[in-house]
Amino acid sequence: MLRAAIKSLLGRKVRLLMSTFAIVLGVAFVAGTLIFTDTLNRSFTALFASTVGDVVVRPEGADGLTGTTRTIPASLVRKLEKVDGVARVDGNVTSSSVMIIGADGKALGGLGAPGLAGNWTGAPAGHGLTGMEIVSGREPEGPGEILMDAGALGRSGYSVGDEVQLITTLDRPLLTPTLVGVVDFADGGSLNGASWVGFETKVAQRLFLDGRPKFNDVWVSAEPGVSQADLRERVAPELPGRLEARTGDDVADESASALLQAVGFLTTFLLIFAGIALVVGAFLIVNTFSILVAQRSRELALFRALGASKRQVTGSVLAEAAVLGALGATLGIGLGVLMAMAIRSLFSTVGLDLSGQALVFQTRTFVVAYLVGVLVTMGAAWLPARRTSRIAPVQALRDDVAMPEGSLRQRFGAGMALLVVGGTTLALGLFAEDVDNGGWYVGAGVLMILFGVVAASPVISQPFLAGARVVLAALFGTVGNLAGQNSLRNPRRTTATASALMIGLALAGTMAILGDSAKASVDRSIERNFRGDLIVSNTLGQPFSPSIARQMKKVKGVRDVVAQRVVFAEVGDRPRGIAAASAGALSGLLGMEVVEGSLDRLGRGKVLVDTSYAEDEGVRVGDSVRVTMNGTPKKLDVVGVFEDNPVLGASLVTSKQTLVAAGYPDQDSVLVLDVKYNNAIVRAQVEDVVADLVTVTVKDQDAFAEEQRAPIDQLVLMIFALLGLALLIAVLGIVNTLALSVIERTREVGLLRAIGLGRPALRRMITLESVVIASLGATLGVVLGVGFGISLIRALADQGLDVVSVPWDQLGVFLVVAVVVGVLAAVLPARRAARLDVLKAIATD
Repeated sequence: MLRAAIKSLLGRKVRLLMSTFAIVLGVAFVAGTLIFTDTLNRSFTALFASTVGDVVVRPEGADGLTGTTRTIPASLVRKLEKVDGVARVDGNVTSSSVMIIGADGKALGGLGAPGLAGNWTGAPAGHGLTGMEIVSGREPEGPGEILMDAGALGRSGYSVGDEVQLITTLDRPLLTPTLVGVVDFADGGSLNGASWVGFETKVAQRLFLDGRPKFNDVWVSAEPGVSQADLRERVAPELPGRLEARTGDDVADESASALLQAVGFLTTFLLIFAGIALVVGAFLIVNTFSILVAQRSRELALFRALGASKRQVTGSVLAEAAVLGALGATLGIGLGVLMAMAIRSLFSTVGLDLSGQALVFQTRTFVVAYLVGVLVTMGAAWLPARRTSRIAPVQALRDDVAMPEGSLRQRFGAGMALLVVGGTTLALGLFAEDVDNGGWYVGAGVLMILFGVVAASPVISQPFLAGARVVLAALFGTVGNLAGQNSLRNPRRTTATASALMIGLALAGTMAILGDSAKASVDRSIERNFRGDLIVSNTLGQPFSPSIARQMKKVKGVRDVVAQRVVFAEVGDRPRGIAAASAGALSGLLGMEVVEGSLDRLGRGKVLVDTSYAEDEGVRVGDSVRVTMNGTPKKLDVVGVFEDNPVLGASLVTSKQTLVAAGYPDQDSVLVLDVKYNNAIVRAQVEDVVADLVTVTVKDQDAFAEEQRAPIDQLVLMIFALLGLALLIAVLGIVNTLALSVIERTREVGLLRAIGLGRPALRRMITLESVVIASLGATLGVVLGVGFGISLIRALADQGLDVVSVPWDQLGVFLVVAVVVGVLAAVLPARRAARLDVLKAIATD
């Protein structure tokens, strides 16, 4: 039986190729996701490991990722140079708010890629910036010269010797130094989309530390034979209070772990889509094997008549599935490499550029890919294999062997039961307040609902298929009637093929509604809370100098300027934004509505929380919130609760004194302007203040709302791009099913041609079948997407999504695209059917 199964596979090469499509694509997304996430992890780990000294001396509690005003005196460098076992000591000046303006006038980087700057210490390989060295040009000398990293140089359009434009958060925002050298990682690597500019040490101190002889941290390099741990033990006793010494390995691990935790959602995000692709692929594998086994039913019945047991017949089908799974997994891994490259390119559009990193291939990726490919394929083949074993040996004597089918009534009952259980689980995850891990309930509920619809679809889709037959018959005559009847003839196959497209479009519809509702909620909230006339902010999300606010106040026609600051800190067990502004500004232009407590008590060490945070964390006025700011744990007293306000940009609001005391830089995030005369003259004068700042813009309410909507559009487009793979699998599934169906109906096609059905009419019939399948999947998907989307919006109403907006035009486009997909998917199967030899087709068994 094993030899017979292998011969069966080799004897049907076309079917073999078709049946591996779903496996290859499903495995490709899983393998591509694992390769990309491993590359992401390795890139940040290698980056931090290659850019630290053997021992790092820094302010106590600093984490290296958030800015702090605490510094280290330059005299400490000379003191540490005398410590036994020290080879070299380098003081570092660092900044994360220097953006390079490219030759095209646009800023490099994005919301996720910082603009880094610092001093070039001139440390040789093995010390300081161990991974970076000058690869072109020379060191900077004096205030008019800089270095730039090779990655930024390639994106900027500059060359060595050019004058470069830099934007900083300083009172002197526009710098135009000359580029005199290029640095790069000697052993390969990159800054992952960030840019780096190097100054001479005294220049960097003058720019970023008010010219004082201080450093942000100090790197101590060990002599040969001295370990990092030993060197740290020797350095630590020499340090004054509030400074700490950490080994370079510990600092690198800490920084990499913190950053990977911050971007950890990417791994979960991609694995969810890998799971979606796998589920869609599993449906196609089940459908493919059902067709293949049905086509071989006479052959398998003959095996039973010749003495093969039920177990042997089932085992032969599963053996074929294992071979196909292994083949599909092998090809899927190869395609997964291309998929990882595509995902890497996709994320580079939002600033996470890993193009300089080699892809990482771990053993786990190959193991998971083969397990997924083989196990999913064998699991999907088990049901048709089980049905195969029910063929009685005597059936081999008949010309027509029919595969035993389960009762549609049983499938409908099971599907409805899944719908009820899934709906209940979804409701618990969305609306129950005492349920932990609500997201898992939501995911399980959605999955059960999808499976329930798939199980019940052969019954619930029959009115749609019957209606489609009537419409096609009226529009296309006999050909349309034949196409409709072919769709109705085997509702299991039709709905199984449509189910893959249904899942993809259900999720796409859900995301379309979530995105549109989020944008509508932002618009309404800004309309309610926006009390100023103009807003000044940085398009890259970076802070800017407080001198801008002072200059704005001097503009004639400006009545008031409110400066707001937003920083990130560890609140509880995760990072959150904390805003700061004066009490008068909060109650005035920023539109804060206090529902409990009082603004008058806001001061140093005090905090206000919004209603969502108060409800989620059970916080009330008089309680305390534990916050880690710049590595230092603090306890902030809650003095008030306010209504959620997107203009504030944070769930917690404190005073500016609290942020300054915690060591955050004196920088503003947003300015809100109240003007006496909201006309073109005042607007022009305000814009003149920031004319030299490419990334700082002045916006009215409409423009500000559009800016807030932009990240939502970007996220939705990214999700659509990832869902596009699931839709591609669904489209190929339709092609696969139609092609296998043509093979199965070879005699029927020959008879139709023999009685006068022309080739154009035959192609039209198969195309219409494909359109019916695609339209069914799109209709079910859009209906489910609307239901899921509205449910999620209702459940998230207390999170600020208080407007339900259904983009009917976009959903209509989905339906139109589904029809186009149906037409395109039928091209190859229809062409093959039309080219069949009539006499050979009639003689086919």
